[in-house]
Amino acid sequence: MAARIEHLVTSGTFSLDGGTWDVDNNVWIIGDDREAIVIDAAHDAGAILEAVGGRRLLAILSTHAHNDHIDAAPELAERAAAPVLLHPDDWPLWKQTHPERLPDGELGDGQTFTVAGTELTVLHTPGHAPGAVCLYAPALATVFTGDTLFQGGPGATGRSFSDFPTIVESIRNRLLTLPPETKVLTGHGDSTTIGDEAPHLEEWIARGH
Repeated sequence: MAARIEHLVTSGTFSLDGGTWDVDNNVWIIGDDREAIVIDAAHDAGAILEAVGGRRLLAILSTHAHNDHIDAAPELAERAAAPVLLHPDDWPLWKQTHPERLPDGELGDGQTFTVAGTELTVLHTPGHAPGAVCLYAPALATVFTGDTLFQGGPGATGRSFSDFPTIVESIRNRLLTLPPETKVLTGHGDSTTIGDEAPHLEEWIARGH
């Protein structure tokens, strides 16, 4: 059986630079009936573990280290005996949420993971955060973009550790070069496609956010 994508929405808060906001996060599970990978362990380790069920959890891949994407990661890792992996440029952000526990390993540009016979490739896409990554599954015609690219534009860059010109270059060079039919599964909100977003790059630049 080929890998399938499952979607879970969890709710909690996002905190940075002294502010806190209520948020709903997309948690993505890729796998088959035997094994799975979780992208972004947000808010509710129990709900994610229930969705994984009796499958072996190979890894918890973190698209970046804002607290709303990693707050449940240590608990999920412990309960499922799976490693949490994060790009090292985001370890300073991680330590703001989990100062006593580092990730179990690093994500690097071009690194690949195989789950249920399906390959995921790490694309380093800084801008929303220094260590932000996307995970591209060509066999599924899907890219998991975290908070780098949404339906309607780039992720936010108005807070610490973020930069608008950097995220624009990441999207231009790493994402909009993917096939236009590629599904974009985001960290929050609705999905889109590369083809739907690509024509609007210059508008986003003109808006400057």
